[in-house]
Amino acid sequence: MTDQGALDKSGTGGPGSNTISGGVFFHTVVQGRDITVHLPPQITPALSGLPPASPTFTGREQPMGDLLQALAPGGPEQRPVLVAAVGLAGVGKTELVVQSAVRALKKPGWFPGGVLFVDMFGYDPERHLSPEHALDGLLRALGMPGEHIPAGLQDRSRLYRSVLAAFAEQGRRILMVIDNASAAEQARPLLPTDGTTATLLTSRHTLDIGARLHDLDTLDPHASVELLHQVLLQARGTADTRVQDAPEDAATIAQLCAGLPLALRIAAALLADTPTRPLASLARKLGTAHNRLDHLRREDRAVQSAFDLSYERLSPHHSRLFRLLSLNPGPDVSTESAARLADTDPDGTEDLLQDLARAHLVEPGHTWGRWRLHDLIRLYADQQGRTHADTDHRDAALTRLLDHYQSTTEAADTHLQTLPSTTSPRFPDRHHALAWLDDERPNLIATATATPPHDHPHTSTALAFALAQFLDYRRLFGDWITVTTTSRAIYRDLGDRHGEAMALNNLGLALRKMRRFGEAIDAHTQALAIYRDHGDHHREGVALSNLGGALAGVRRFEEAIDALTQAATIHHDLGDHHKEGGALNNLGLVLRGVRRFEEAINTLTQAATIHHDLGDRYGEGGALNNLGSALQEVRRFEEAIDAHTQALAIYRDHGDHHGEGVALSNLGSALREARRFEEAINTLTQAATIHHDLGDRYGEGVALNNLGGALTGVRRFEEAINTLTQGLAIYRDLNDRYGEGRALSDLGIALREVRRFEEAIDAHTQALAIYRDLNDHHGEGRALSTLGNALHRVRRFEEAINAHTQAATIYHDLNDHHGEGMALNNLGLALREVRRFEEAINAHTQAATIHRDLNDHHREGRAL
Repeated sequence: MTDQGALDKSGTGGPGSNTISGGVFFHTVVQGRDITVHLPPQITPALSGLPPASPTFTGREQPMGDLLQALAPGGPEQRPVLVAAVGLAGVGKTELVVQSAVRALKKPGWFPGGVLFVDMFGYDPERHLSPEHALDGLLRALGMPGEHIPAGLQDRSRLYRSVLAAFAEQGRRILMVIDNASAAEQARPLLPTDGTTATLLTSRHTLDIGARLHDLDTLDPHASVELLHQVLLQARGTADTRVQDAPEDAATIAQLCAGLPLALRIAAALLADTPTRPLASLARKLGTAHNRLDHLRREDRAVQSAFDLSYERLSPHHSRLFRLLSLNPGPDVSTESAARLADTDPDGTEDLLQDLARAHLVEPGHTWGRWRLHDLIRLYADQQGRTHADTDHRDAALTRLLDHYQSTTEAADTHLQTLPSTTSPRFPDRHHALAWLDDERPNLIATATATPPHDHPHTSTALAFALAQFLDYRRLFGDWITVTTTSRAIYRDLGDRHGEAMALNNLGLALRKMRRFGEAIDAHTQALAIYRDHGDHHREGVALSNLGGALAGVRRFEEAIDALTQAATIHHDLGDHHKEGGALNNLGLVLRGVRRFEEAINTLTQAATIHHDLGDRYGEGGALNNLGSALQEVRRFEEAIDAHTQALAIYRDHGDHHGEGVALSNLGSALREARRFEEAINTLTQAATIHHDLGDRYGEGVALNNLGGALTGVRRFEEAINTLTQGLAIYRDLNDRYGEGRALSDLGIALREVRRFEEAIDAHTQALAIYRDLNDHHGEGRALSTLGNALHRVRRFEEAINAHTQAATIYHDLNDHHGEGMALNNLGLALREVRRFEEAINAHTQAATIHRDLNDHHREGRAL
């Protein structure tokens, strides 16, 4: 900084003090205890030394607002201001501070004394500025002649602070900008102490200097694209419309630059160099990860060079851990996993990670104990890691990490299985196992699907099986399909037919949960053929059981019953009673689906007994839950309530909150059907709360749907509508079309009761369309029945008659006599309204006969 003038000299004072007036400061002046500075009336210090602010600046409204709020004058008692903008290299700290300073200087009365700016070059070993040299320049900028500047750091700092205080006393408040400080000792001597002078500081490190910290993040996608656009307009004028003309390519470039302003500005400059270059050309060039950093450079600047300055300051221990972190396949890493990578203890690893976070080479995750790398920093760390692969023992580090993920996942999975006495001591309970799986899921999925997977094929295939129960529980069916498809491909490429069959079986289960039944049937059929070729009767039974479930999904019930019966027989003959119980449980569900309720009840009772005798309380609980649902279908509600209550007790004894929620939901449904509405409401409220707290949105949706029905039963219609609407929203978020159809049907019933008939008709019509799209004839019949009832209420009798007629026909074809009887009774009511009495009598008579045969005296009485 240049000297733009000197201050006049005069000095007075007693022992141990110095008073300076007139403005020239001699070296000997600062030897006393205190310094008093009197500024002359006219001086010409260099107080406008800011670098130019870029004309292209966007996406920083919030942090700029925060800085300006901190810099604003504080009234008669001005508060001290020390603000630090911190963040990784290239994130735009200097630009933010300069832009903020420019705006602050334009505010009347904020900084009448002007601004001082110094770049400390803290991360550049060639230009690194010591605090002594920085103070020399600052004192010259304040008007001090060079021959009178003290030599020592302490003397320079005291004099500098005294001059700033004197400016403050005269109402000439100064803004001090300290850029690129790398350490507290580099910045601290430059910090004012008068309580009035404001300071903005930037650093890649989080410095312990008492500053108000502002962590600067990368730009969001919209701001990133806007910055590209602004830079091109600035360079080439309004005729450059490349960003508007190719928004997808612009978004790709922004994404590949990962929101880093330095990278975005380099990308824009490369485009500005050649106005005919399409954005797609640069997007393609940056698309290759291994050399992306090589392309993000220009003669005057490069992303990699900026990162180099931070990396080169690291100790060997820090730099090794930084390089190894890039091996983690997922988006973030836990302290425990990082310790496995580095083969060090977790406490020491945590200290290293905190140091790296203070240097903004890693970022703390959303929860404590997790860490992530910015996308470009990850590429840089990986590039450095490949260079040091031998010294870092990189292959061994990756093996340790993958072994950790696999073994811990398998340990967590034992807490999700149903057999007793198999849980791993790695986790104290199911809750902690689930919490670990939730935290690590992105890493585990990335590990299981890493490309190429054959580098560690066993890890990929093992994770596919170990994650199945968890992904099913969390209803993450897309992830489940992805990892099982990968494992199948690995087995097939390895020529391992038996392994391929296991993967196919697993894949079929995932496809079933996505209701992609045709693909599931194909997967299970292929698995079955392989097992039969290998004479593996045990897994043949498993494949048959799973195939039966898939066939039931497309309502091929007879084939499903045959497959499940074969499965149960095979497992019985092999003495595998656990698998036999599972097959019988599935068979009972299918029998219930074809409304062969007595057979279903008998089969599910057998399943519950087998699991009970084996001590498999989870399996018993599942069978009892399904048994209760079957008992509900034949209106044996008290027995159903007992079955669900037993299941509930089992889950509570085992601390299985998810099972508890399912049992409560089913119990509430039975209580509702038994017209014990208040108990049902209480039970279903508990179920919804449990599922909500567990993050099980599907279970919450089921409970809310049942609760809405119970509320309708006690004529609390507005609460019912609100509850059913919440359930409907959950089903839609989950893209669960079946659940959506059920919720719409029940919502339509509640809307009908408050005479919101058009909304009710619309809800029933939507439900009908969903069931038809899904080829669910039973749901279609139910939707037609409820739609017919709503149409009846608005006197659209012919449409109602048509709906009930279709419903009765569907139920008849499905052999659902219960549904057929109700549809016929509703049809008779509609026929009466148009005076077609003979047809009405016939419909009611048929309904009464059906209900009499079903021993349903309640509905028989209604029909009569």
